[in-house]
Amino acid sequence: MTSITGASDAAAAASGPDTEAMPNRQATPAAAQPILQAQHLSKRVTSPTGDLDILKDINLSISSAAAVAVVGASGSGKSTLLGLLAGLDTPTSGRVFIAGRDLFALDEDGRARLRGELIGFVFQTFQLLPNMTALENVMLPLELNGRRDSRSAAVEVLTRVGLGPRLDHYPKQLSGGEQQRVAIARAFVSAPKLLFADEPTGNLDRTTGRLIIDLLFELNAERATTLVLVTHDESLAGRCDRRLELDDGRLME
Repeated sequence: MTSITGASDAAAAASGPDTEAMPNRQATPAAAQPILQAQHLSKRVTSPTGDLDILKDINLSISSAAAVAVVGASGSGKSTLLGLLAGLDTPTSGRVFIAGRDLFALDEDGRARLRGELIGFVFQTFQLLPNMTALENVMLPLELNGRRDSRSAAVEVLTRVGLGPRLDHYPKQLSGGEQQRVAIARAFVSAPKLLFADEPTGNLDRTTGRLIIDLLFELNAERATTLVLVTHDESLAGRCDRRLELDDGRLME
């Protein structure tokens, strides 16, 4: 999941209330509209011992404003599925639709543009640019899209995630939890319709991880963003509206 095409994709890549206090996403009219669909999605790679089927005939449909957990054992194909759904990798066969647009009917540049318009990313390893401050990291996707209000929008979202006093700090000057907050701010600053998170708490201690997850769900609810996250954390999966399980490359629900 680290091979994002160019700086634009890397860029396009906190405490909160208890789960009981979260707004009900199902009450939102948009929740009935699918934002993400996969049809007969498969991924096969060639290994020294022969062909290996990583994903096998995946079919799914995810409604707008939903929160969906993708779970499964290591090696079950979770990160591969996330990469295909985001258009960061190409399938052996099958189709993906994002907001009704056929992802793999687009060329690589077209897929990058669609990610910049509709998708945000949060990764286990943060994927911040080390030579940029927190503020500059969050401004970058807006600047790449020609937004004139990039600074004010970045300041607003960084303040929202509790980093107002840390705007001018570089990633190496921030803790792991603070770096992940910057990554979350960068993911949400463009108001994406769809956010992919790959093990967002994997490099954090339990307490910090819980704060980061609270923040993700707060922003997901506030902004009606569809959240699709890969996780080994059962408590995190339990907070989602829906759980998808991968077992040996096949989808179970």
